[in-house]
Amino acid sequence: MALRNHSTITQFILTGLSDDPHIQALLFVLFLGIYLLTLTGNLTMILVIRTDSHLHSPMYYFLSNLSFLDLCLSSATLPKLLEDLLSEKKTISVEGCLAQVFFMFLIPGNEACLLSVMAYDRYVAICHPLLYDQVMSNQLCKGLVWGSWGLASLNAVIIVLLAINLDFCGAQTIHHYTCELPSLFPLSCSDISINISILSFSTIFLGLGNFFPIFFSYAHIIINILSISSTTGRSKAFSTCSSHLIAVILFFGSGMLRYLMPPSGSSLDLLSSLQYSVITPMLNPLIYSLRNKEVKTAVKRTLGKYLQYFRQ
Repeated sequence: MALRNHSTITQFILTGLSDDPHIQALLFVLFLGIYLLTLTGNLTMILVIRTDSHLHSPMYYFLSNLSFLDLCLSSATLPKLLEDLLSEKKTISVEGCLAQVFFMFLIPGNEACLLSVMAYDRYVAICHPLLYDQVMSNQLCKGLVWGSWGLASLNAVIIVLLAINLDFCGAQTIHHYTCELPSLFPLSCSDISINISILSFSTIFLGLGNFFPIFFSYAHIIINILSISSTTGRSKAFSTCSSHLIAVILFFGSGMLRYLMPPSGSSLDLLSSLQYSVITPMLNPLIYSLRNKEVKTAVKRTLGKYLQYFRQ
């Protein structure tokens, strides 16, 4: 991947999260802990869902794919952030920067589509339970997941192909801890009006395009839950979708804020990026496990099997 010949910059400088060495050391410990928790939580979710036959259903198939995406999302940003927190000079090559841009569109775009698919799954399960097995067939579930990958990949490729044609011939300092397209625009000496328009369209298409199906799915779900006469029935129905609703709010709230608002280089940009690319991947396994009795039971069963195996 190479930029056009008249671009004179070969690397960028990331300002990171702080210039203070003492604060950087504390941040390194903090984000190393977050990364280890993210890896442990999501790998545990994938392992438990794949090995426990009680969780071989569409909902948990989608959840295992969400855990895989969260692993990829945190791995696209945190290793470089940890490296920079230990380095005096925080640099990244132009090619490496554009690679980060690609993955920061591919993975969140895929996750947005998958959260929409999971909302539809909950809609069918709660509003049409008798048709659930017929509607959510294995073929449809796999098709929806591969469709999410295809749509997100196409979007990421288009965005990066446009970014490759940007000229960077002056400033090279990115006021961020990672390479995101909104942070690159102020550094370009090219006409970025088309890029901004396509970025806005992409964010609206993948963001609002997936948010509205989620909204309408949950509108029908809430109406259905309120029509249930039994308090126990309402509580059980709500518990099956509350975890997903929390994940949707966390992801879409910060992601849309980051890509629809103009870059300002302020702490708000950093916080919104940290929320959807670092904090949410760590919290998702906790949200889905702590609020789900089936997952907690499956984790205990799986851990029990492995402990018994090592004792032998």
